[in-house]
Amino acid sequence: MMDNEHLGTHISKQFNADLENLREEVLAMGGIVEEQITLALDAFTNNDSTIADKVIANEKMVNAKEIKIDEACTKILAKRQPAAGDLRLIVTILKTITDLERMGDEAEKVARMAKALANKEMATAHVKLHYGALLHLGNHVKKMLHDSLDAFARMDVDSAINVAKLDNQADEEYNAISRQLITYMMEEPRRISEVLDFMWSARALERIGDHANNICEYVVYLVQGEDVRHKSWDEMQRLAKDE
Repeated sequence: MMDNEHLGTHISKQFNADLENLREEVLAMGGIVEEQITLALDAFTNNDSTIADKVIANEKMVNAKEIKIDEACTKILAKRQPAAGDLRLIVTILKTITDLERMGDEAEKVARMAKALANKEMATAHVKLHYGALLHLGNHVKKMLHDSLDAFARMDVDSAINVAKLDNQADEEYNAISRQLITYMMEEPRRISEVLDFMWSARALERIGDHANNICEYVVYLVQGEDVRHKSWDEMQRLAKDE
């Protein structure tokens, strides 16, 4: 069960139930996206086009979830006209599902790149040396997603800030992969197409980390009522401790 400490109690039990259902739907959507990322990574590291096709087909599920939750939020806004914390919750949900849908898009990109590489004769040994680095980056951002959703479920600002700080590591891992592959492309220009498929996959994973970071910002906004998009996380942490 999710923490209801920061949600008000309403005369209408149905309103309470609707809000709780919305939060559960967001977590369910997040679970689907996590699975999409896992499968995309499996498809890439195992050169498995069948798994890649599954990810591509399942992207429709992510889109359908976004539409369903968006419509439910619109109905609540029209019918209940929520204010204060309830309104922030609706806004947070609408923003969060947008980022989740985009994460699903990025997972699909990884799957498509995996399929492209699997359909080629053979990835070069040099590029394959970086598969471990890609998997490590993928697992890192997938954990960021999982933990950001956990922070959302518990409305935990400290956890959200700690997760968001991990985005720097994702950026560093992506930059390291890019530098190494750019060097390789300069040495082996005939392999540029193959290496670019790999680099676009790494970029897609790095973007998933960015979207997880966004969810953490929404958690802070939800709990504290403050937009932190243009503040450092260290500054936001100091403000949280002062309250």
